Amino acid sequence: MDTNSEKNMEKAILEVAEQLFLEKGFDATSTTQIAKAVGCNQALVHYYFRTKDNLFNTIFESKFKDFFQHIFDGFQVQNLNFTDKIAHFSISHFNLLIANPQMPQLVLKELARKPENINAIREKLHLLPEEMASTLNAELQEEIAAGRVRNVTLIDIITTVLSLNVALFTMMPIASKALKMNDTSILLMLNHRKEENLKVILGYLRP
Repeated sequence: MDTNSEKNMEKAILEVAEQLFLEKGFDATSTTQIAKAVGCNQALVHYYFRTKDNLFNTIFESKFKDFFQHIFDGFQVQNLNFTDKIAHFSISHFNLLIANPQMPQLVLKELARKPENINAIREKLHLLPEEMASTLNAELQEEIAAGRVRNVTLIDIITTVLSLNVALFTMMPIASKALKMNDTSILLMLNHRKEENLKVILGYLRP
């Protein structure tokens, strides 16, 4: 197998495994199922990733890294003030959830299954979240001192953003069935809630 074929096969395994993990969860997904869905033998899955845990962790860490890097790229824009950065964080997080609606439940289940994963992820990100938090916290203190933002902590703000966004996607599977919503109405509702959540967050920041 040449280099391009190997990369294509590895990519195919990752894509199929991600979908199965999202649909079924870690425990209910086997490397046999992954291999069958890809159209290869199980030995090939083990050749690239050795174990199901390694395969899952590759996907799990990649999702976190993509999200944080996306946020950091936005924070590099010099004309963003503190409030705009928080708005960017909220919208970016919500868009990530729209693209991966099953991700919150998978993350919660995985962190419950292996709490140590959060430390492994932080190490692989090379302390980027801490750097972001340090910069944002310094800006937050300036905003509070100037009277432009109420006296809250950065943890308060992050918790508010994550709670509002994640709660919606956690309840969506039940709500969409109960209300008999189709894909179009779900997307319309999500985009509406994205803007409403942002209004709540910005309102929370006002002194």
